[in-house]
Amino acid sequence: VGLARACDLGSTYLATPRLVLEGNPIARRLGWRFGIPVNIALSAGFALWPLLAISLSSTSLLVAARNLQSAWIMRSLGEVGYRIWISQRLAEAPRGLPLLCFLGEAVLFGLVGFALLWFSRWQLVPFGIGLGVSGYAVAVALFTSLSLWRARD
Repeated sequence: VGLARACDLGSTYLATPRLVLEGNPIARRLGWRFGIPVNIALSAGFALWPLLAISLSSTSLLVAARNLQSAWIMRSLGEVGYRIWISQRLAEAPRGLPLLCFLGEAVLFGLVGFALLWFSRWQLVPFGIGLGVSGYAVAVALFTSLSLWRARD
């Protein structure tokens, strides 16, 4: 759990060191000063429950991978520059298309996660990974929808 959370936090720092582009409003509000200790405490607590540890680790690693996908461009443009650039791309896209694409991503990940849940026969590791992948799908749908909603205002 600690390694997976470190990957998530590290990739977030690489992408948005001032948390300007952080999609999770709770993480953005906590900031690095409080976010790191909270993550350490939560990781220690979650590590005591194997299903939750596997699930959180799976979700955290997928979030880290998603962060790394765009971190290079966020850093090359800067946090504010990237926000302006992505806002321009959203404004130029057909209305609803970005939301449809991000929700499509969430649904596809959700299908994989739910398949793992369904076919795991309650075995701890595949069920936990399925729960984590499903949680990632929900997080993508929720936080991307929130970001797109804020960007359109």
